[in-house]
Amino acid sequence: MLKRLLSSTPKEILNYNAEELLESIKLSEGRTVLSEVIGKTSLFRDVSNAEIAAAFGADILLLNLFDLEQAKFKNIAKETAFEIVKEIKKLCGRPLAINLEPVSTDELQSERFIKLSSGRKATLNNIEKAVKAGFNMITFTGNPSVGVSNQAIIEAVKAADENFGGQIIIAAGKMHMSGINEDYLAAKYIDSLISAGTDIILLPAPGTVPGIDLNSLKEIIQLIHNRGKLALTAIGTSQESSDQQTIRDIAMMSKMAGADIQHIGDAGYAGIALPENILTLSKTIRGKRHTYRRMALSINR
Repeated sequence: MLKRLLSSTPKEILNYNAEELLESIKLSEGRTVLSEVIGKTSLFRDVSNAEIAAAFGADILLLNLFDLEQAKFKNIAKETAFEIVKEIKKLCGRPLAINLEPVSTDELQSERFIKLSSGRKATLNNIEKAVKAGFNMITFTGNPSVGVSNQAIIEAVKAADENFGGQIIIAAGKMHMSGINEDYLAAKYIDSLISAGTDIILLPAPGTVPGIDLNSLKEIIQLIHNRGKLALTAIGTSQESSDQQTIRDIAMMSKMAGADIQHIGDAGYAGIALPENILTLSKTIRGKRHTYRRMALSINR
């Protein structure tokens, strides 16, 4: 029987298909924590960042800067994307998401932007590789100075939905400008993302980018919910390394705005948020009871 993600065991979660995982998140009523991690380095010598994030209460792990053509993850001794995904799921008991970055030809030619390796781009080939590797979710967004446009994100969503809709959760949006100054929170753009096939709309959390407060975000999330989709609020502006009170404030505003999933980024030390901030985010939105349960629950259950 399908349960809310909040109450599901690791084995139950990993057996959910895309539709079931989405519904379990929805049933959790704003109490889902997603931690973004980078696998090029690790906070500790012999433990992966994925394991650390899971140990501190993350429900979903989002791999950033993960190259599908040259797959590596520090302290995960596997050599292909499929093997790495399988091993992280085995060690952590968490569903996995991957960032793929939609960049258009114009952005690729500009000297202002960072050049992406081909394995990080949101191409149809990489989308297929992510599905075959066993990722549960793809997030179409952009890292700082990459140059990801609104239209490029829409096109990536369409490609994913037309070819793999129902097989993998599609999340899309921006947590900051990603190098291009355009309105990524306009109702028309949000509506276009949903029409293209997005399941989860990614938004900056209140207080993370200038001008985004509780009230403005609440209106956007109401639009998303009215269309039957979920909202993810992101701390993607290096505030994941702020003091714990800042994390509490952002988390409470995000919850009041209606966020279904709360994301915490990787810009702490060595490609992961400060572990105590993952813990603080979790305790703020669901209390110690559910936080400690998630931390303690064996991956063998």
